[in-house]
Amino acid sequence: MIGRSASFWLLHRLGLKPAHTQLTRAEQRCLEHRASGRRSLLEIGVMHGSSTGLMRRAMAADGVLTGLDPHPPGRLGVSFERWIAQREVGKYPRGQVELLRKLSHEAVSSWTRAIDFLFIDGDHSWKGIDGDWRGYSPFVEPEGVVLLHDSRSVPWREDLESVRYTATVILKDPRFRVIEEVDSLTVLERLKEE
Repeated sequence: MIGRSASFWLLHRLGLKPAHTQLTRAEQRCLEHRASGRRSLLEIGVMHGSSTGLMRRAMAADGVLTGLDPHPPGRLGVSFERWIAQREVGKYPRGQVELLRKLSHEAVSSWTRAIDFLFIDGDHSWKGIDGDWRGYSPFVEPEGVVLLHDSRSVPWREDLESVRYTATVILKDPRFRVIEEVDSLTVLERLKEE
């Protein structure tokens, strides 16, 4: 019997199932709009790569997009999630894309590149979002944007710890200002240094 992940991958490969995403249509439009023309993009939490594909379609032609997700292998020794993500990203031959099989806290220790677009949608626990924020926000350039998924209360889901962390820590960070809110998505811009 074929596993659930394998059968989903097969249906996706045949064009019968779209890649899974937890972003609403409005959040997807916002993500694509904010990625438009960006040159140095980082996504934490790739999953099926639906959002990764949207970012690649919109980013600058010479842009570099890095996606972080461990994509652990399943019972059959492969990650069907990763295969789906690679297929989604491959739909848009724009710029360069690198999918790193790492957790964000593993990758940050060797991260050196400035970021003009950061999408955080990984570990939504307090510890997870804290590590992502403290680790990667210093790399965001002035006028760069940060999109935080599951950072606002929405009526269709109980709040995750990332909602509380955003309100308690991120929204009080003087380096950033909120420029847009869409469903559970908060968009911030890095202020120019004075």
